[in-house]
Amino acid sequence: MLKPEERKAFNTEFWSKFRLLMRRYNSSNKRGVNWLNYPTDVKHVYLRLHCDNQGCAVRLDFQFKDAVVRDIVWEQMGELKAVMEQEMGNGGTWKRHLSAPEGFIFDRIEWSNNSLNYYQKEHWPEIHTFLKEHLLAFDRFYQEFKEVLVLLVD
Repeated sequence: MLKPEERKAFNTEFWSKFRLLMRRYNSSNKRGVNWLNYPTDVKHVYLRLHCDNQGCAVRLDFQFKDAVVRDIVWEQMGELKAVMEQEMGNGGTWKRHLSAPEGFIFDRIEWSNNSLNYYQKEHWPEIHTFLKEHLLAFDRFYQEFKEVLVLLVD
């Protein structure tokens, strides 16, 4: 197990390398983007990157406090599922009504690779490739359809 200061240095090294890799890429709308903090432009919709000893994942979380709004957005995403699957290469895992440690309920679409281990540096190039490919694919999808969500939530 890593000590806290070792874990911090490890995380900093990994994410710094990933940030450098992604600097070459703009969003499909030709704008620069902070890929580690992807701007969904929809309050309570977050794109998150996750890595640990059990794999890596790109997660799209819907954290609307209002269950009705969350249901409507989830239904709309279901209608866009075929388009999203085509862009992403697979449908990912769709999970409803997850509970966060803070006590709120949310929904998630996740694309993951469970054969990689973040704590094995020799896996980093594959993890970086996985995250890059899925972020770029998600961005192509999202830039095309984000107005649907923006209008739905506003």
